Amino acid sequence: MFYPFFLLDSSTSWQFYFQDPATPVMEGIINLHHDLMFFVTFIFFFVLVIMFRTIYFYNQSSTDIFNTNFSRNIVHGTTIEIIWTVIPSLILVIVALPSFALLYSIDEVIDPTLTIKCIGHQWY
Repeated sequence: MFYPFFLLDSSTSWQFYFQDPATPVMEGIINLHHDLMFFVTFIFFFVLVIMFRTIYFYNQSSTDIFNTNFSRNIVHGTTIEIIWTVIPSLILVIVALPSFALLYSIDEVIDPTLTIKCIGHQWY
């Protein structure tokens, strides 16, 4: 009988997505990955737009750029430096909170059905 590749619980060739989770921890990892990829994609396109906008509007000679008051405020402004320090810090805190919660839930062991003890020796 033929089973479509998206109904299998095992990996397939050239698979671009996660396998079906078997534990709640893996389901949390997959959900965290999807949430983070949303933020990463948004940040990537935001930076891309700002970069192309900057290249387009500052495509002048260097004397024209540094003689205007507007460019001095953008390049050497205290406000913009505070903004581009605080916003990435907030983004890291937003990412860290669910990551730490998931990390602590991984360490929690609830009545394992099987325990494996492995001993490894280097240069043995």
